[in-house]
Amino acid sequence: MHILMLSTTFPYPPTRGGTQVRTFNLLKYLSQRHEITIVTQREADVTDSEIEGLRDRVDNLVVFDKPLAATPGLGSKIQRFGNFLLTSTPPSVTTRYSDEMQEWVNNFVRARKCDVITCEHSVNEIYIRPEFSQFCKTIVNVHSSVYGTYRNHLDTGTSENPLRDRINLPLLGRYERNYCSKFGAIAVTTVDDKNQLSKFNPNAEIAVIPNGVDKVSFPYRLQDPGGNRIVFIGAMDNIANIDAVRFFSNEILPHIQKLYPETVFDIVGSRPVPEVMNLQEKPGINVTGKVPMMSDYLHRATVCVVPMRTGFGIKNKTLEAMSAGVPVVASDRGLEGLDVDGENTPLRALRANQAAEYISAISSIFDNSPLRAELSYNARQLIETEFTWEIAGKRYEELCLAS
Repeated sequence: MHILMLSTTFPYPPTRGGTQVRTFNLLKYLSQRHEITIVTQREADVTDSEIEGLRDRVDNLVVFDKPLAATPGLGSKIQRFGNFLLTSTPPSVTTRYSDEMQEWVNNFVRARKCDVITCEHSVNEIYIRPEFSQFCKTIVNVHSSVYGTYRNHLDTGTSENPLRDRINLPLLGRYERNYCSKFGAIAVTTVDDKNQLSKFNPNAEIAVIPNGVDKVSFPYRLQDPGGNRIVFIGAMDNIANIDAVRFFSNEILPHIQKLYPETVFDIVGSRPVPEVMNLQEKPGINVTGKVPMMSDYLHRATVCVVPMRTGFGIKNKTLEAMSAGVPVVASDRGLEGLDVDGENTPLRALRANQAAEYISAISSIFDNSPLRAELSYNARQLIETEFTWEIAGKRYEELCLAS
């Protein structure tokens, strides 16, 4: 089978972030038994060696330059919003649109050179024409519902611009409804996203395909370090991650440090913005920036916190911490798509949403070595049985092959 994969985000190396991790590992699995052509865009920080590294992984790599960024200024913003109103396509999608790339895709599909075309992340849906279904199967791999994400920002009070997001919300609902109707099949990472998109397109074939973990990059820890060390991992220019570490640093950590004065909080991840860097002024907080091996920081931590208050979709950071065997304390958003507690479920993580719940959960992990061992073992077992990239890749392959 010949699969054409569209990813305007350059998916290599997989250490770049969440979107790249999912795209790369799915194409890696599919390339074992299928012919893969991937069409992508080159951003300024993509090196020649990275392009060659991706080229070695696929049968055919086609790279276009990323379109020039929009002109800053009020007039440009008004124009982008006007286009959003007229076309029902948000600026985050149109800014990645290339006429040259569109022409290439059109010619490739209409020449019947692929059996399946996949959009790796919904921002790539703009390149799919409704008539493509005459030539091949069309799939959109939705990493998270954009409508659901913005609605969650408003519901939780974490929106950067509530007025703008309230105006945009119905437009995003219309956008998501429109693009879903173009595809023969839809892949999502969680049941929550499936339920959301099912409301927009009740007749769609929607498959839940969670993310996985590279167990080589996130090996199981050899020992329990004990102590009072807390870690958060993730790209630190991401809005949801910024909100999470600020919430934890300002409203939870000071209470933990009163109980355990030696507590250290490591914020580990690339591209920390000034709001994150400024947290280092507080006692016991380290902001590392990009590190060679994320697993090194996980293995030395007593607990990993995932205090997400916004953002739909399964969280790679949670899966990676579980794979490394680090006890996890996380919010409902941080545990989305994971079965970690309940009457007939082994305890795999501790759930917390309010400050008092975090303080209680982290204290119990600090004080209780058997609890740390239980959480560590059960979490790793969950990863091995349900959340490897081999499992995700097989499910994606089945979706591609389904008639």
